[in-house]
Amino acid sequence: MREEVLINATPRETRVAVVENGIVQELVLERSSRRGIVGNIYKGKVVRVLPGMQSAFVDIGLEKAAFLHFSDIYQKKADCEGAEKIEDITQLLIAGKKIIVQVIKEPIGTKGARLSTQISVASRYLVFMPDSCHIGISQRIECEEERSRLKEIIESAPQADGGYIARTAAESVDENILLQDISFLNKLWDNLKKRIPDVKPGKVVHEDLPLLIRTLRDIDCTKVEKLRIDSKASYKKVANFVAEFLPELEEKIELYTGDRPIFDLYNIEEDIQKALERSVQLKSGGYLVIDQTEAMTTVDVNTGAYVGHRNLEETIFKTNLEAASALARQVRLRNLGGMIIIDFIDMLDEDHKRQVIKTLEKSLLKDYAKTQISEVSSLGLVQMTRKRTRESLEHLLCEACPVCNERGSIKNIETICLEIFREILRSERAYGGQKFLVMANDRIVEFLHDDGSYMVAELEEFIDKPIEFKIDHLYSQEQYDVVLM
Repeated sequence: MREEVLINATPRETRVAVVENGIVQELVLERSSRRGIVGNIYKGKVVRVLPGMQSAFVDIGLEKAAFLHFSDIYQKKADCEGAEKIEDITQLLIAGKKIIVQVIKEPIGTKGARLSTQISVASRYLVFMPDSCHIGISQRIECEEERSRLKEIIESAPQADGGYIARTAAESVDENILLQDISFLNKLWDNLKKRIPDVKPGKVVHEDLPLLIRTLRDIDCTKVEKLRIDSKASYKKVANFVAEFLPELEEKIELYTGDRPIFDLYNIEEDIQKALERSVQLKSGGYLVIDQTEAMTTVDVNTGAYVGHRNLEETIFKTNLEAASALARQVRLRNLGGMIIIDFIDMLDEDHKRQVIKTLEKSLLKDYAKTQISEVSSLGLVQMTRKRTRESLEHLLCEACPVCNERGSIKNIETICLEIFREILRSERAYGGQKFLVMANDRIVEFLHDDGSYMVAELEEFIDKPIEFKIDHLYSQEQYDVVLM
């Protein structure tokens, strides 16, 4: 399998696309205005304890109070020393108590961030849990001999004080490198412990790495053939990080300097647009309809224009097989999480049902998010859960539509502005010109004149050309034109 990682980096946004055999499978983006907070460690203050829900709300300095459930409160004495476990949250937390917590889920929709008191810090090969006493090995490392080797290395390390998880990337890694990782993580935690007393409640103690470096830390070097970056500044950061921590990646990193935007190489921009649509066309003529709600995501499979060649059961079976493979890709690309209900076309043959489920499971093996899939129910539905730690692509790029009273969604203002900037850069590279005129909806132009003016100034300086804006009241929020003058 040929895998490439493409990184489109600008001062305001970083986008990472994982491409397998020429087809984008996964997209992660991070904006400077909305940095992800999963992995961040905060000093929090308990605002309210809810005994009936065995949970608490904690102020960590965000707009909404974060949520801490009893199951996410780590009790070291009970786990490591065999003491009796406390079963009532009121014996562990009271309003006003200051606690150190880590974000395990981003704020999603109307819900605040989800927290845990079991702190962990990650490196390239290991995850260190200072309050734990357990050593775990990634389930993706299947060789028992290798699992035993890794466990012995960690257990025998003189500076290993706490719990560790060996990540997938640790497989076959030299013992000395793993010991260096353990030493690094212990030093990092020692520095964090020294900072904690001086940090005020509601403030961050430790911030996880930005997406650019996090991608390198989490990447599987054995699978990636090429990693391309289109920004000189970002390339230098990556090169420095790789030289120090990932020398095996040095030959695979490449600064992209082509005339076409990097995401145009594999039509990624087009795939992003398609990933925001409800309908997904299948090659056979069938299609999927994907609807996201606050409670769950529903997927409906239809034969569409596909009429088959033999009989109805065979037509349905082939459509469902193709839909299972396509859905696995859409789940990763759209970053769908939580409960997913799939309505495959009704099948009579039990063997066909098993093959469809097997195809779905096989297609999801490449997904790093944990998934669980049920058998086909008596109603012909398949229930699936996927671990959700950050918002879906639609929630990141879109906002509730004001025209239809929030029954649908449209791309938000920042998304449209960034699209306009990319179109300006694309036109400037291809045609040059003296200046640019952007015709857009009044909300877009007002934003670019006020809150987004610094973004426009940065772009004008970069391309060394002026950019003018004109309101067209007939344009919807998603419509715009870039005119070269």
